[in-house]
Amino acid sequence: MAGVLERSFTAIGHEVIRPGPGDFLEEIRLLAPNCDAGLVIAPDDLLPEFTRVMERATHNLGCGSTNAALCANKRLTARILTSHSIPVPPEATGEVHVLKPARGCGARGVRLTDAAPAEDEIAQAFIPGDHLSVSLIGSRVVGEACLYYSGNPPGILALNRQDIVLRDGKFSYLGGWTPVDHPRREEIVDVARRAVTVMGCQGYAGVDVVVGDRIYVVDINPRITTSLVGISHCMEEEIADLLIKASKGETLPPVHLHGQVRFSTFGRVVPA
Repeated sequence: MAGVLERSFTAIGHEVIRPGPGDFLEEIRLLAPNCDAGLVIAPDDLLPEFTRVMERATHNLGCGSTNAALCANKRLTARILTSHSIPVPPEATGEVHVLKPARGCGARGVRLTDAAPAEDEIAQAFIPGDHLSVSLIGSRVVGEACLYYSGNPPGILALNRQDIVLRDGKFSYLGGWTPVDHPRREEIVDVARRAVTVMGCQGYAGVDVVVGDRIYVVDINPRITTSLVGISHCMEEEIADLLIKASKGETLPPVHLHGQVRFSTFGRVVPA
């Protein structure tokens, strides 16, 4: 992901500085004040703190630290989305259900079981259906900060199919395919747009959904996701240019995608 972004920013004339192998937080404190803009790539549980330090020193091209912290809390995210009539898998106990960490990413620790959740886990009903994600870019908030308003409508990059495998009661994420189509595409995109708007996500975001009787939002990733590795191979536009425009509050033009690729969790891309 970092390589894709570096190549894109370099292609449109920017110098890219990446943190060294030392303490990541200290590297941000050292490098950010000398940069015109910054973007943090990190797991959901670490993203808010890293972003908080970075956005104090330079212009943030990604999601704000407060909103990233909201999205990192899956229990709170589910409550906020539900309060705005956006479907999420309902909480479930007493039968076979999905257990997942209240803070986590990449399907790590997600399993199908009848066990009770630990204190740091949430239990949700298992929803059978198609596993998809929507990659979007939210525009910067203009004016006073507001958790539930993200400026112009989020721009859609691609609809992606996720390769989710269930073995021995454990879920694994193995990458996916992009771009894909779906008979309910308009409905899926509408739900994803509403979700990132409600959560106040700016910059690149990925919304994971399960398409069943309804479009259920399973997770919101307020950061660069693996899908971008595949999207960048199919998109005419430069992701760097789109991120910069969105960070200035501009409405993004439609993107142009050609072909289809499969991408792995490790960033390898092959024709679909």
